[in-house]
Amino acid sequence: MSFIELFETYSWEDIKERIYRTTAEDVRSTLAKKKRTIEDFLVLVSPAAAPFLEPMAQLTQRLTQQRFGKTIQLYAPLYVSNECNNICTYCGFSFDNKIRRRTLTDAELLQEADILKKMGVEHVLLVSGEANHIVGQVYFLNALKVLKPHFANISIEVQPLSTEQYTELQQAGTHAVMVYQETYHKEVYKTYHPKGKKSNFNYRLDTPDRIGQANIHKIGLGVLLGLEDWRVDSFFTALHIDYLQKKYWKSKYSVSFPRLRPAQGIIEPNFVMSDRDLLQLICAYRIWNFDLEISISTRENLYFRDNIIQIGATTMSAGSKTNPGGYSIDTESLEQFEIDDSRSMEEIRALIRSKGYDPVMKDWDRSYSI
Repeated sequence: MSFIELFETYSWEDIKERIYRTTAEDVRSTLAKKKRTIEDFLVLVSPAAAPFLEPMAQLTQRLTQQRFGKTIQLYAPLYVSNECNNICTYCGFSFDNKIRRRTLTDAELLQEADILKKMGVEHVLLVSGEANHIVGQVYFLNALKVLKPHFANISIEVQPLSTEQYTELQQAGTHAVMVYQETYHKEVYKTYHPKGKKSNFNYRLDTPDRIGQANIHKIGLGVLLGLEDWRVDSFFTALHIDYLQKKYWKSKYSVSFPRLRPAQGIIEPNFVMSDRDLLQLICAYRIWNFDLEISISTRENLYFRDNIIQIGATTMSAGSKTNPGGYSIDTESLEQFEIDDSRSMEEIRALIRSKGYDPVMKDWDRSYSI
């Protein structure tokens, strides 16, 4: 069964109704278990679980330390292009936004890499808008060739590709692929994506399957928190991860929590997610899934990032720029979204150490895999 086939056996409204009718006794029963299923995740994201946040946070801290130790993996995004053929109502790079577009040349990629290396970055995430004619497979393969000698680990967050293309990227040195459905609410998906290839809900939904078929080492999922009810969207994200872990068991998995942030020409959030809500969601993921990597970006505020280090985070970005050339050559161009934590990589490393944790810049060496 493909995930699309599994997904179609579920109803958004049915899952929503089940989440909101969950009781406190259901929560107590779930927390008492040693192993939990996707049905337990549904319980943990319910409003009924909110009063249990303190014991959930304590359990999350314990489980995270047991599985990942007291470490935080650090990375930085490298935006290679803001060209995009899609109209997305929540994104600063949307095709209908009249902004200055830039795609980095080889020389500019190396300039960005030089700044990131001086920051101590070894894990880099390449990010681009979705414009196949300008930033397509040829561009990505070339960027990997240019940057691979300079970083221990390169991940990508670009437009959905074919299995064959992902296989090429994997063979060229791609460590992980991040792809976000944005929302699993199929009935309203088109309203957020009125134009471009991204408007094809099923093609995007099938993307993690293609990534898994290409034997990519790590697959990252998530939704844009603020478009639709975060509890329901997160259930479907967990359902997707559950399916992928069983089918493509050789790959590792991570989940990210992008909350809708200010950017030029975007909509206001339809659903406001508080810090307390986000903490509950992170706890739900960890209590449900011990092996899942939990990534926290610079979208989040300083207070939340400072405190999540000791609870459930395993990976964090720092010193981030969300525009092409933002580190070295184009510090004034439009960002994809506003970051909320502008502290430097060194400040974040010092913060992590002050919490009794180890900041990890490089967790493996390419030579060990030869």
